[in-house]
Amino acid sequence: MLQTLRVKNLAIVENIAVDFQPGLNVITGETGAGKSILVGALGLVLGERADKDMVRAGQEQFGVEATFQLADAGDVNALLDELGLAACENGRLIIRRLISTSGSTKILVNDSPATVQALKRIGDRLVDMHGPHDHQSLLSHDFQLSVLDAFGHHEKSRSAYETVYREMLDLDARRKALDGDDQQVAQQIDLLAFQVKEIEDANLTDADEGDLEREHTVVANAQRILELADGIRRALTEDEMAAFNAMTVVHRNLAELANLLPEAAAWRTEAEAISIQVQELSAGIAAEIQKIDGDPSRLQWLDDRLALVHKFKRKYGKSIPEIRQFLETSRGRLHDLQTRGQQIAELEGQIEAVRRKVKAAGQKLGKERRTAAELLAAAITKELRTLGFPHSAFDVALREADPGPSGMDEIEFGFAPNVGEPMRPLRSIASSGEISRVMLATKAVLALHDRIPILVFDEIDANVGGEMGLAIGEKLVTVAKSHQVLCITHLPQVAVYGKTHFVVAKDVRGGRTSTRIAPIAGSDRVEEVARMLGGKDLTSVTLKHAKEMLAKVR
Repeated sequence: MLQTLRVKNLAIVENIAVDFQPGLNVITGETGAGKSILVGALGLVLGERADKDMVRAGQEQFGVEATFQLADAGDVNALLDELGLAACENGRLIIRRLISTSGSTKILVNDSPATVQALKRIGDRLVDMHGPHDHQSLLSHDFQLSVLDAFGHHEKSRSAYETVYREMLDLDARRKALDGDDQQVAQQIDLLAFQVKEIEDANLTDADEGDLEREHTVVANAQRILELADGIRRALTEDEMAAFNAMTVVHRNLAELANLLPEAAAWRTEAEAISIQVQELSAGIAAEIQKIDGDPSRLQWLDDRLALVHKFKRKYGKSIPEIRQFLETSRGRLHDLQTRGQQIAELEGQIEAVRRKVKAAGQKLGKERRTAAELLAAAITKELRTLGFPHSAFDVALREADPGPSGMDEIEFGFAPNVGEPMRPLRSIASSGEISRVMLATKAVLALHDRIPILVFDEIDANVGGEMGLAIGEKLVTVAKSHQVLCITHLPQVAVYGKTHFVVAKDVRGGRTSTRIAPIAGSDRVEEVARMLGGKDLTSVTLKHAKEMLAKVR
């Protein structure tokens, strides 16, 4: 479950923390108070797009933190391990996201740095969010197939199909890469053969990456290097005023001083070491400059070699490893084209074999889908009859199709809301209010089949009211028996069903507007339900009605 959501400096939210509870959490408040900001904040920690303009005016960054307490963290921990992130301790998952006005983003998952893509993958395992416009997704054929497969637990069969389908696409792509008329192929062979030979003849090594530049610098400046090194060596050991000669005087004086001052014995030891270091440094410089070769022919070779390496980097890659990779790729491509006939024959055989696999996997998946389709249609029909469609019927129609990314089936959800009406595609007859209820019925059915622990409904009751709100509230309670549910609602008929009730309101302090949220119970809850029933001006009638509604639900 989502245990705590903290939001700081997001839009009109200054600093709030919400402790959610198991079961159905309802969130109410006047329009514009900031209810949807909370859902947006949760979306941010689950990988949704962030905009720096969302920072509260006068602030430099906003932050969102969500703490989840997972009854079974095994699935999430496996994903965290795959993503290189720290595992949950005692089932606790903490996600933080900070966005600054400069556009920089900091994401932490259990205190490990993470990416937005990682958040999205984690979020898909934790929360199913349904916003006021998401009911339109129910009209998408891809979404409808996903619903059917989730209901029927087709994950294994669908994954098997998708694997062989991707294999078929890869083989098709390789086959198409070998297409072309003979003249085009001959030109490609000539070009590849020239490139391969050119790189092979160059015999590039790792030394050509950095050592070449260093040697060129030395050889090009050999005269000046010799002059400087010789001057240093003479100053160390050969000139009359050389450092070694000065240290000889120091050593002699320290020998006498040691007889007069005991501490000087240690100084004499240090002086001896310095004298030795001066001699070793001079000898080392002399030995090193013996290796320097200022031969003009060597310099010319280095110039030519560097020019060749730079040319290859312009043509084939930015580094020697990239050039080698280009060579290997070109060799493979050249081999494919030179043996094109044989390659095509082999690929066509492989493609034919994998197409048979695709067909078999697609037919297996399709058979499972047809069995599940009847059960799904019956289950959603049953739910709809408790949501204001007592004589409705729901249908899941499948038709065989050519292989596609999701299988070999085309799907269409059908809906007949009233007696005597024909079954028609959902997209052609349903109002937004009807689609919202169909979506809720679908979620209610899927809640018993999916493993996502948290469901969020932002205005699932849009465009409905009255007694229908009571039906929606009852359905949310049913879903909340197996999931934690967060529901933003404007309907008192829905709000009264909440196990936990939060109110969002706006305050003006110091000339600034801020959002606050707090749980309510007792008389405060009665007043909030009464406000939802009759507006700000509470009357004895609305208060009595609110008490009766809450009592009836309890």
